[in-house]
Amino acid sequence: MRDFRKLDIWKNGIEVVKQVYSLSEKLPSEEKFGLKSQINRAAVSIPSNIAEGCSRNSEIEFKRYLEIAMGSLFEVQTQLILTQELGFIDSNELEITFDLLEKESKMLNSLIRKIKNS
Repeated sequence: MRDFRKLDIWKNGIEVVKQVYSLSEKLPSEEKFGLKSQINRAAVSIPSNIAEGCSRNSEIEFKRYLEIAMGSLFEVQTQLILTQELGFIDSNELEITFDLLEKESKMLNSLIRKIKNS
């Protein structure tokens, strides 16, 4: 069993969550149970699935949870694009978050590939 708290991929996922929560505060109150809730849940799912995967006994199961985390990451990206397209958040405010998501995506892809090839 791995200690997820020591993994850079998990730590970066936590940073993604903090950034997304900060951005989602800028969404209108009528989005509280819509886009705001959805984007926050998807963001939380990224490090949560990494942590849950660490508890699994096989590399195949761990890889599956990393793939789920990647799916959540893509959800967050899509939802952030929607916030921009709907005029809720300016594209300049999204740059830091998109950079964090890109870093997380590369880390996830790298680890998934490493597990596939082992």
